[in-house]
Amino acid sequence: MAETISFSADTPSGPRTVEVVYERIGGGEPLVLLHGIGHHLQVWDPVVGILAAERDVIAVDLPGYGLSPGLPDGISYDLRGVVPVLGALFDALGLDRPHVAGNSLGGLLALQLGHEKRVRSVTALSPGGFWSEAERRYAFGMLLAMRHGALRLPDHTVTRLARTSVGRAALTGTIYARPGRRSPDAVVAETRALREATGFEATLAAGRRLRFTHDVPDVPVTIGWGTSDRLLVRGQGVRAKKVIPSARLVRLPGCGHVPMNDDPALVARVILDGSR
Repeated sequence: MAETISFSADTPSGPRTVEVVYERIGGGEPLVLLHGIGHHLQVWDPVVGILAAERDVIAVDLPGYGLSPGLPDGISYDLRGVVPVLGALFDALGLDRPHVAGNSLGGLLALQLGHEKRVRSVTALSPGGFWSEAERRYAFGMLLAMRHGALRLPDHTVTRLARTSVGRAALTGTIYARPGRRSPDAVVAETRALREATGFEATLAAGRRLRFTHDVPDVPVTIGWGTSDRLLVRGQGVRAKKVIPSARLVRLPGCGHVPMNDDPALVARVILDGSR
């Protein structure tokens, strides 16, 4: 069941109150799950049950996404703004350097948390920040197209499309290699989440100037990349390995940009292995 927590986060203008919605299940060492741009915590549903058998799993709606309100004035949507907020969230939840796994934007945030030694281990699934300029423009163009589609399609049209495998492919084929496996209700919910993501434009604007160029020493890092990722092509994984030489680079055969739905068992195993 979703819960809301309010906590104070520092900004250049002084402390600000932030609210974050999260779900927590399981037992063991804490593992925080961070979703990608335009998504919500339910994207982790296919793997949460498997992870919760060994971990205290905390799935988060990032500020400005899902049910979490946007960031207050004075906090930006770039790494300098969001990463300290996540650190303050960990403190508010009583988490002492949790393991963290993230997808896309969440993977980038997880790597920065690792660089700043705020976590015990990092599993980054198709993380942003390792693109060439041409690859970034392509990915951002695809994301904007998905956003515009979500904004323009009425609910009844989304519901009708989600009832068929062809319709689910049209709505989510950019991010899933096997969109037919996603349930109609999940597709409707994530299309609505993309439409209502108040942090989308600010996050995308911040990403235009972003490259991840520093190592993550002394923290175990696993980078997983789907072989069928259509948004951030898998060659970026090789680039990530060069930036973080100690990272374990794992191929996710047959998986797309959001691999949790394409192969839940494989993704859960990669995350658990990375957090041992």
